[in-house]
Amino acid sequence: MAKKNGIKIHTKVEETVSEDKKPKNGAPQKEESSQTVEPLKEMEEKIESLKKEATENHDRLLRVAAEFENYKKRTAREMNDFRKFANENFARAMLPVVDSLDLAITSAGNDRQTNSSVVEGVTMTLKEIYKVFEQFGIKPIESIGKTFDPVFHQAMMQEETEAYPENTVSRELQKGYMIHDRLLRPAMVVVSKKKEASEDIENQTKNREDK
Repeated sequence: MAKKNGIKIHTKVEETVSEDKKPKNGAPQKEESSQTVEPLKEMEEKIESLKKEATENHDRLLRVAAEFENYKKRTAREMNDFRKFANENFARAMLPVVDSLDLAITSAGNDRQTNSSVVEGVTMTLKEIYKVFEQFGIKPIESIGKTFDPVFHQAMMQEETEAYPENTVSRELQKGYMIHDRLLRPAMVVVSKKKEASEDIENQTKNREDK
């Protein structure tokens, strides 16, 4: 009995010692806390990565939307220009015909023997062509009496005149035309210059000869 009691007592002591060696409540809590922090950190990093990706996708979407809007505007402008100037080549090919009719009317006006009914018919034909031109935005350039502009006028010669100021279109040799806001053909013109300039040169020449 004594031995058994001793064994029992010894066992209790060992159990007591083993219980004393067990870690306190604080140790497992630290381990559990560190295990909890790691998933939270990973989740925060994942959220930041998703935010960055969302921002990049949003910026990319804005760029694509802007490019598409520019594409629509450019396409609409090109289609509008195509509709406006689709007949440009045809109109340019028709201009010599118009020039011939215009010249025929001018020549017939100076010839009294010309049949008036023929002249009238040609004039009516030319007017109808002008009406068709107007429907497609084709208009003659007003040149006579206007200041010479190299954009719309092609100077063929200069003439001295007192009827117009210097550098003014005094005569029109061939009509110019516009199609909407684009030059179809420049006008061939004669540009005025002052008589005084030539007279001064003649006077200077005479003075030199007298000397």
